[in-house]
Amino acid sequence: PAAGTPLHRAVPDRTAMKTRPTGVRASNSDWMGSLSPKLTAMPLKHLAVPGSHDSFSFWVDEKAPVGPDQKAIVKYLATAFRFVSKKVMKKWSMTQNLTFKEQLEAGIRYFDLRVSSKPGESGTEVYFIHGLFGHKVRDGLLDINSFLDAHGKEVVFLDFNHHYAMGEEHHAYLINMLREEFGRKLCKISAVEAITLDYLWENKYQVIVFYHHSSADGCPLMWPGNKCPAPWANTTDTSKLFQFLETTLGERAEKGSFHVTQAILTPRVNTIVKGLVRGLRSYLVERNLPVILTWVETQKPGVDGVNIITSDFVELTDFANTVINLNNLLLTEQAGKKT
Repeated sequence: PAAGTPLHRAVPDRTAMKTRPTGVRASNSDWMGSLSPKLTAMPLKHLAVPGSHDSFSFWVDEKAPVGPDQKAIVKYLATAFRFVSKKVMKKWSMTQNLTFKEQLEAGIRYFDLRVSSKPGESGTEVYFIHGLFGHKVRDGLLDINSFLDAHGKEVVFLDFNHHYAMGEEHHAYLINMLREEFGRKLCKISAVEAITLDYLWENKYQVIVFYHHSSADGCPLMWPGNKCPAPWANTTDTSKLFQFLETTLGERAEKGSFHVTQAILTPRVNTIVKGLVRGLRSYLVERNLPVILTWVETQKPGVDGVNIITSDFVELTDFANTVINLNNLLLTEQAGKKT
């Protein structure tokens, strides 16, 4: 796609989608720029920020070969269920419906990114991947950068946390691509406590990249992955999920970093077998999202609280607004201390 052209996606099944809750804002394109000065002066690691899980999976290529990523789910489908078409695999690979542009407009500011080369393809091109290959990474970065150009006070976290079938030349290509596309928007590595929205605005930084690979060591613009841990519950049980999330939140203060709360359920092989044709969204996500959102509503940002929270299919509930509104609790807390 041309620069600024939103990447295409599969048209969602509108009959299966919940209606937009009453009073939900149609756009959160400028929510960071609209925050109270009391919040923009706080460390960004203390604010609540909505994110998406497998952010790029709104479109996958059914014609491409199964990807080299090590997802046990997809490996199982690809081996034990060889009769299953790519269309069924797609239902278990896609965790989002909204494009990058649509997610940004909805208020999503953290993107969970997994990338890979295509084995057998010449050159160093890299693609998004989640079982099946998605768009070229460069196309996604163009869409994100176009949004940032139009919304100068919005800041995004790009978390490149899984890399597959990538040699040093692929990493060099991707890191150079990030520098080319975002230029001076890239935030240099600094003390996490010093990163406030005020600081970012003053320096015209809009992008914080976490790069979980040693190839980025020594690059002052690629933050190490340990500055943004994202502990993973790996369960289909909401009670176990909440227990895990609360335990890891209790440990975050000592790490002195940003923190990702993955408010997601992970299907196991037997989950996929039972819901083979229905897919991830219909079989597992839709029925559990309301209770997950209820848990999110009970959270509080701050030193020992939530920071970045991720969800599957972010448009199916009032997820982004719920997370953004948690920041009001920090204002209430400040007001309480003064009285």
